Amino acid sequence: MTDLIRSACLSSYPEVARSVGLLPMKMLAAVGIDSRCLDDPDIKMPTGALGRLLEASARAAKVEDFGLRLAETRSLAVLGPVGLLVCQEPTVREAMVALARYIRVHNEAMLIRVEELGDDAIISVELRLARPAPMRQGIELAVGVLYRVLRSLLGPGWRPLVHFTHDAPADRSTHRRIFGTRVEFGRDFNGIVCLRRDLDHAIPSANPTLARYARLQLEGMLARPNATLEDKVRELVQLQLPSGRCTIEHVARQLDLDRRTLHRKLAAEGRTFSQILESVRTEIVTRMLQSGERPLTGVADLLGFSDLSAFSRWFRTRFGLSPSAWRMKVGPQR
Repeated sequence: MTDLIRSACLSSYPEVARSVGLLPMKMLAAVGIDSRCLDDPDIKMPTGALGRLLEASARAAKVEDFGLRLAETRSLAVLGPVGLLVCQEPTVREAMVALARYIRVHNEAMLIRVEELGDDAIISVELRLARPAPMRQGIELAVGVLYRVLRSLLGPGWRPLVHFTHDAPADRSTHRRIFGTRVEFGRDFNGIVCLRRDLDHAIPSANPTLARYARLQLEGMLARPNATLEDKVRELVQLQLPSGRCTIEHVARQLDLDRRTLHRKLAAEGRTFSQILESVRTEIVTRMLQSGERPLTGVADLLGFSDLSAFSRWFRTRFGLSPSAWRMKVGPQR
């Protein structure tokens, strides 16, 4: 099943893209990412789409370190609730254990391992995509963010050894600027090697009460993951509806599937795309009409209808009366 990632992963993408001569909106459109993902960090998008965006950006700009340039702009905040917990844990070791456990809340395709071998600690990163694809930029983004998270906890003087499985770029200046000189390529894992005692470092911002609260939230998120394909289709339908392009073909491409495969997989869960589309539209329209905050033309746009008359016909078929009559009957619920 296709894995999703919070669209917080796109934070600062437009700025970095422009800095290397790219048109960010054009690049997003080319890989099928809706530009509204830039506005809401908690919208979910396919991890594969992010990978394609990073690789396409690196090729178009003719830079081998695009993912790392993006990582350079990152902080703990990009991880959302996971980042909140990390900085509230008492030690770096417990922070990394929490990061490894809950990273799927942020990125379902990422796996982080923490190993302690003798005097060394190894923190490795893997990206597991539904389909094989180039991952150099995604790996450098992930390792770069991990490095910046650890450095924020251990201080600016901390300089570990950084490993990448891919070959070295022709220009290593960005790697040296971010990691220093301790970077090795062509190794057997992607990640960071540091001293085991680094993990004992106390985190000054630790707050047991906040940590407990954040952990409860994250456990709840893990307990209700996007376990079914229906859940993921529903999220993408909610995102794509206003664009007017919310078809099964478009959603299937977002999930790295073809139309027939998506139809077959949904049928195995006892659902159809049309049922999900109608369900999402019904949830949105009842909420919008009850709130009374949008004119009917705005509601029609939000639901992806070409005009108000098409929306009104759909609504009357669904609810048995016009949208304005339904709104008057139900009354505002602000």
